[in-house]
Amino acid sequence: MYFKLFLNKHFSQIMKGGINVFFKKLVSLLYLFLQLPIYPISILIFIIIILIRPWYLIRWNKLNSGRLGPIASETELYCCERDANINFPKQRYKDLFYYSKITSNRTLKNMWRRSIVILPSWLLKPIHLISKFFCSFFGIKNIHEINSPINEERDVFNHFDKFNSHVSFTVDEEVNGREILEKFGLPKNAKFVCLIVRDSGYLERHAKKENLGRWAYHNYRDGDIDRYVMAAEELASRGYYVFRMGINVKKPLKSSNPKIIDYANTGIRSDFMDVYLGAKCSFCVSTSCGFDAIPFLFRRPIAFVVVPIGWCFTSSEKFLILTKHHINKLTKKELSISEIFLSNVAGSLFSEEYENNNVELQENTPEEIRDLVIEMDNRIKGNWKETEQDILLQKSFWSIFKECTDKSDFNENLHGQIKAKFSAKYLRDNKNWIN
Repeated sequence: MYFKLFLNKHFSQIMKGGINVFFKKLVSLLYLFLQLPIYPISILIFIIIILIRPWYLIRWNKLNSGRLGPIASETELYCCERDANINFPKQRYKDLFYYSKITSNRTLKNMWRRSIVILPSWLLKPIHLISKFFCSFFGIKNIHEINSPINEERDVFNHFDKFNSHVSFTVDEEVNGREILEKFGLPKNAKFVCLIVRDSGYLERHAKKENLGRWAYHNYRDGDIDRYVMAAEELASRGYYVFRMGINVKKPLKSSNPKIIDYANTGIRSDFMDVYLGAKCSFCVSTSCGFDAIPFLFRRPIAFVVVPIGWCFTSSEKFLILTKHHINKLTKKELSISEIFLSNVAGSLFSEEYENNNVELQENTPEEIRDLVIEMDNRIKGNWKETEQDILLQKSFWSIFKECTDKSDFNENLHGQIKAKFSAKYLRDNKNWIN
């Protein structure tokens, strides 16, 4: 019965996908047959590892290299927790990793090999699977599986500000990066900002047509690049170059300013420059998507325009937050911060949840986004003048935020010590929003 369903499923996929799908499945089948002889050897290796466990613990796990966020931030937080000795063995141990099939960024994948031990998946994955089966069968804890960071990509221990990055560029990579910046027209030591505005362009190009619907839950995170042009122009007037990041973006960034570079549409973007730009930028402006994990990895300041607000990144003094306008579709009035939580959308990760709770998300105005980058620039340069009113507004906002997140049912240790700031200009202009 199950075998018949299995065959019908794959036959149907081949009929829909044609010859390309057939060859992909054929390659997967051949790979499976080639893997079969490895499993008896892997069982023997696993037995030896169990026998030496009292003296030396060997652990393993898979790194999710298919998504940029996890491969950058989760791996970095693992290294931070290792350095802080949080949730790590007391005995002597060695941690081994292998990559998943898909690679989101080959440069970052290679850089991690300099910091942690990464073995070929054909070698380590069978041992990992055998250990999982063994422990599941006997109902015991798998102490050979490396614990993921305490809360995946969330820096709940504020490690961003405590530890330096665990990856770095080689001398040759540094030279290569500077040479490419010169090709973009940047003089030596020029400062630049990375701008990443999420849209559906990448998924529309790379996801299968029949699967596009299942990704629609991400739509609430999308932004309109046109609203960020004013902010980019402001940064250029302050001496920055601006790189609009992305892959297969939906719309071009429309600006004739030579300091504003639509890098995503240059035709010469690369995995290496994605990492280099994210690592070397003065700061990043992001609608909260995979790319900002690279500035996070290299400890760069980040200005977030983020939803859901309950999931905003708060762990570092280098983070500045703004959120979209939340409008009650029935009353047409904007929700205050406490009303956003009461409307059950502060932690919503699905577009339909906003719809079901009669909440419409409206993007920030170009002026609000411009004010956000001005504040970030001034804070970085030490020119930001914080008034007594600003201090009180920040205190009031974060007090309400913490009280609401503590009561919320979606809060699973998302925030450690809150160090981030919310946009001061927005709080000044919207005092009634803080209630």
